[in-house]
Amino acid sequence: MELIKLGFPGRFIFAKLTRVPIIGKAFDHWLFEGDDLIYLPNDRVIRINKPVSVPDQMVLPSQVVEHFIEKANYHWVMNTCICRDASKCKDYPVELGCLFLGEAALGINPKLGRRVTREEAHDHVKRCREAGLVHLIGRNKLDTVWLGVSPGNKLLTVCNCCPCCCLWRMLPHIAPQVGAKTTKMPGVIVTVTERCMGCGTCTQGVCFVDAIRLVDNRAVRSDACRGCGRCVDVCPQGAIEISIGDGQVIEKTIDRLSPLVDVS
Repeated sequence: MELIKLGFPGRFIFAKLTRVPIIGKAFDHWLFEGDDLIYLPNDRVIRINKPVSVPDQMVLPSQVVEHFIEKANYHWVMNTCICRDASKCKDYPVELGCLFLGEAALGINPKLGRRVTREEAHDHVKRCREAGLVHLIGRNKLDTVWLGVSPGNKLLTVCNCCPCCCLWRMLPHIAPQVGAKTTKMPGVIVTVTERCMGCGTCTQGVCFVDAIRLVDNRAVRSDACRGCGRCVDVCPQGAIEISIGDGQVIEKTIDRLSPLVDVS
């Protein structure tokens, strides 16, 4: 863990190495094979592009995390976020670490965290959301490697990411075949509206993947957007909107992740 902290500032160099054909293929096999990670926007009133007749049809991305917490028999919370700890983060709580679900979590070194109850796991992710952190959920082989646990299909990762220190800020630099394994929630649509005044707030270290920039004094997002919704939160004009183009997005996200990891 100390070695990871020391090497953390060099993660962008590592990301660029994945673009070297032979080295990149080796890293992909060793650290990223079988990965599927999804950024979940923080809960807010997310517009669904279809009529909504009753309140329980509202889309709350946290329902994906809550589903897997309920389904899991084993819940493990890290004592600290290794990314924020390594970066000496001053903006977000260092003590709010990852949540791991599944039998493989029992093999994590007890010095790094603790097993918690289902109720404590729910409370942990709620505190993370209230602190402004963004959930990244899925199967992540890198975690099984550095934690020294197995099998990979018995460990579900729930990272609680801040934009300043997140490991995945290396996504703009990493090989496309690796970066494609970290995606936005299916159906999420981020739109810059005519209210944009070109203030540039959304471009100032807000986006995890630097997917938004100013063009002719107007914010423009690229296809690299992972739909985390951070730009929506910080826009002082309310000029950026997030919506869901599919009312079944929660179920589809759960169905996509469930075959990858057995948390029960």
